[in-house]
Amino acid sequence: LRVVVSCHSRASISTMEVTPESALLLTAPTQSFLCPLSANIYKIDFVAFKIRALEDDHESLLFEIRKAPGEDDMRVDEPDDSTRFIRYHFGPEILDFKTIGTSLEFTVGDLPVQNFRMIERHYFRGSLIKSFDFTLPFVLPNSTNTWEVIYAMPELSPELKQEIIASPWEMQSDSLYFVDGRLVMHNKAEYHYGV
Repeated sequence: LRVVVSCHSRASISTMEVTPESALLLTAPTQSFLCPLSANIYKIDFVAFKIRALEDDHESLLFEIRKAPGEDDMRVDEPDDSTRFIRYHFGPEILDFKTIGTSLEFTVGDLPVQNFRMIERHYFRGSLIKSFDFTLPFVLPNSTNTWEVIYAMPELSPELKQEIIASPWEMQSDSLYFVDGRLVMHNKAEYHYGV
C-alpha cells in the first residue's frame, strides 16, 4: 500500500454561524473554511495521525504522520490555509476494508475543553457518501491526548468503487471540530484511490 500526502491552500472564510446540527445537514463539500484559525481559542494542535485497517484480529498500518518536534502549527489567520487542507493518495484496496481505525494525537492549551466533537462528512462528486460523529466529553488543559476512533465503513457497490478509483481527488471531506457546540476548527481533504 502506497500513501502520498500533499498540502495546498484553499483560502476563504465564511461568517455564517455553524452548529453541530447545521454541520450534520451538509450534503456537499463546503466551498470555503467555515471558521477562522483564530476560532481555536483552546489551542488544540494535532501532532500525530495514524490510519489502520482492522480485519479479523489483524491490524495493518495504512498511513502515519507526526509533526517534527518543535514544529508550530498554531498560526492565527494567515492568508495561507495550507495547514487546514490535505490530499491523501491511497491505493484502491482501502475501499475494500470494512473497518478503519484512526489515532489522533493532539495537545490542548490553557483552557479545558468540554464536549470536543468531531463531525466528518465525506462526499463523492458532491454527494454525501458517509458521515461520522464522535465526542470526547472532557479534555484537560495543558495536556497531550490520543483520540482513538473506529469507523465502520459504508458498503459501496462495485460500480461506485470503480468510479471513485477512476476519479482522482473527487472524493472530498470536511472535518468540523466543536467545543460545547461552537465551531473551533475546520479541515478539508481530497482523496485519490487510484494506483
